[in-house]
Amino acid sequence: MALEDTDVYTRLERFYDAVPRDAAVVEDIGGFVLFVNDGWGWPYYARPRLGGAETPSAADITAVRRRQRELGVPEAFEWVHETTPDLLAVARSAGLDVLLAPLMVLESAALVPDLPLPGATIRFLDPASATFAQDISISRAVGRLGFGAPANATAVQTGSLAIEVAGPAQRDAVPPLSEEAIAQQVRRHASGRFVSAVVESPADGILACGAVQRVESVAEIAGVATLPSARRRGYASQLTASLARRTLLDGSDLVLLSAGDDDVARLYSKVGFRRIGTACIAEPAAAAI
Repeated sequence: MALEDTDVYTRLERFYDAVPRDAAVVEDIGGFVLFVNDGWGWPYYARPRLGGAETPSAADITAVRRRQRELGVPEAFEWVHETTPDLLAVARSAGLDVLLAPLMVLESAALVPDLPLPGATIRFLDPASATFAQDISISRAVGRLGFGAPANATAVQTGSLAIEVAGPAQRDAVPPLSEEAIAQQVRRHASGRFVSAVVESPADGILACGAVQRVESVAEIAGVATLPSARRRGYASQLTASLARRTLLDGSDLVLLSAGDDDVARLYSKVGFRRIGTACIAEPAAAAI
């Protein structure tokens, strides 16, 4: 049975509220819940209270930012525009820049089949494997380099100008994760709430990475990135499709992702996702820092 969009938004709110709670300290500040990472990992954010009746105010935003500065964490906010539509204007008036990221859900019937990749294969990481620590460290290095480079940065030479981009050498120069970080990743993956996969080639090793975070029957695909030197080979699209298929097989019936912009959203639409709304990701505007 197809889900109504209103039901999707309700489920998404519960999902977004639940995801950080097993690895974060939680504080209620005005109309927001502030999640602060309780160990290693990507920093979290503040988002509107689950089921809050009123839109958070500019004063709430100021109070959260003050607390984030006290804690030394990023002044970051996230919410779904369709659920809290008035917050966009409030956030901008409070000095935040807001990225409007296409929010997409998987249409299972439209999911593309697994296809062979040129010179590479997809592998899911096993937390019980002897190579997991090395694999997860390398995949995080790929993500760091992939997200740190402009989307149009590739290894393609334009005329007489060769653009230098990160490749395997730069990936291998990134320091490995700490023992604490590895232990945390093992726990999260062993619980079944996290699944990671990579694209790798015999010659160059891991070239793309991606992950799924899951709460009950809702799952989000995130962190899909390709080493800049390996872009334009279809790795990210096929990896996304494989992660989505694995997630469906594991029992999820709502699979979502947030695209960085409309161009990226068009690529995901070819994989089998459709846009249902907008994910708002906010941080202080340069003049307000």
